[in-house]
Amino acid sequence: MDTLSYKTISVNKETAQKEWVVIDATDQVVGRLCSKVAKLIRGKYKPSFTPHVDCGDNVIIINAAKVVFTGKKETDKVYTRYTGYPGGQRFNTPEQLRKRPNGVDKMIRHAVKGMLPKGRLGRQLLDNLYVFEGTEHNMQAQKPKAIDINQYK
Repeated sequence: MDTLSYKTISVNKETAQKEWVVIDATDQVVGRLCSKVAKLIRGKYKPSFTPHVDCGDNVIIINAAKVVFTGKKETDKVYTRYTGYPGGQRFNTPEQLRKRPNGVDKMIRHAVKGMLPKGRLGRQLLDNLYVFEGTEHNMQAQKPKAIDINQYK
């Protein structure tokens, strides 16, 4: 009997097959989009998924300014940040963040970051996310393939 067929094969950093994918975020709900993006970045859709290794894809999100929130979250949801000074707690809604430079990028990164593992691996994985507010991106050299995010569960 061949015992090699019973061995679990773990992927390491050198053998991970990472791809570049482009996702169009037009009219996508933020939470649903980000949960699928987090799974792509983590590598959960791959049969060779290994929990402790960065084996996921590099994800480019275009048209990020066109994402939507359900219900009244656009005006009622509150993002909290702290300046580091006494009394330096600042609050923003998604409506206010959209008007700021890189505000949409911060919204999407905040949502994806909460869905990734905490610690060193999660911080490494977040570097595999690239968010662009318009249709143009500067990652053409990587030859990313466009995918339909709605086909993923």
